[in-house]
Amino acid sequence: MPEPMLEVVALSKRFGGIVASDHLSLTVPPGELHAVIGPNGAGKTTLVSQLAGQVQPDSGSIRFAGRDITWLPTHRRSALGLAQSFQITTLLLDFTVLDNVALAVQARAGHSFRFWRNALRDPALREPAREQLARVGLADRADELTSRLSHGEHRQLEIAVALASRPRMLLLDEPMAGLGPEESSRMVKLLRELKREFTILLIEHDMDAVFALADRITVLVYGRVIDCDIPTRIRANAEVQQAYLGAPRAASKAVVHA
Repeated sequence: MPEPMLEVVALSKRFGGIVASDHLSLTVPPGELHAVIGPNGAGKTTLVSQLAGQVQPDSGSIRFAGRDITWLPTHRRSALGLAQSFQITTLLLDFTVLDNVALAVQARAGHSFRFWRNALRDPALREPAREQLARVGLADRADELTSRLSHGEHRQLEIAVALASRPRMLLLDEPMAGLGPEESSRMVKLLRELKREFTILLIEHDMDAVFALADRITVLVYGRVIDCDIPTRIRANAEVQQAYLGAPRAASKAVVHA
């Protein structure tokens, strides 16, 4: 068996009396697109924030490519090849589309941002940036201001920025959020292409996309894993159906909004 690309063991996180991660464990082997789903308040965003290093767990461990990264800061995880796209956009709207990606190339190369004006004219930064824009279908928008892109194009650009860091694994937090049917179709096509090359952890509410893309699915409820299996078995799981239908559960459980 190959070494897992990502291994989470007994991860726990509380915010006061709210349980966000409840001894959560999951394993993602190399080359897998692993989806994490759950109703609102399941703890999905808290999980991805811990994986990316933005939130520290109370206990448990996170290993990436065989290395313990539980307490590493975000930039160190990125340097190891763990890249994230965010649920809420972090793009520089007053910069061009190409500049946003070129800055990510610059960061990966370790250059100082004090010289970004000169650096962004550097072909060594701009050419790799153009390659990533072509990959996500935005080559013809490279010189546009980012603020002029549609919401769906922002999502595509966020993935181009993540790819510019030359990752080994992508953490994608709700890439379908707010997309219309045509934009969703384009995103599914893009993710299907990317899964041929990258290990991906996908946090997503769009169940059509999840079942079309995922190799395996982990289901969270109240920060706890209730199942992890292939899509056909997840779809048939009665407890998963109950969670999504909103059937009553133990009232004593605290809910965290994620």
